[in-house]
Amino acid sequence: MTPTDDPTAARAARQLRRIQAFYAAGVVLWTASSAWTMWDSPGSRLMWTSLLLLAVFTGLLAMTSRWLGHLRPTGSARPSHHAAFSGRAGRHAVPKP
Repeated sequence: MTPTDDPTAARAARQLRRIQAFYAAGVVLWTASSAWTMWDSPGSRLMWTSLLLLAVFTGLLAMTSRWLGHLRPTGSARPSHHAAFSGRAGRHAVPKP
């Protein structure tokens, strides 16, 4: 069963893609914050907090990427739109005389 066959799995995949974008933005922002804090006050509590939050968002991003990988159909699954692969030429493929 592919995610397109199961509406619950398709909805979960959409939600995971949205949250994955949120986590990716968090990783980018906490990377910038950590770099700025390391430059401004290395070894401070604020720097270690930024690095901790960067690690948390990186872990969350990795987990959502892994879960999305499990939801993707395998290579043997056929696409949901089968007409495109019927093997027959459509009307638009016939040359005009």
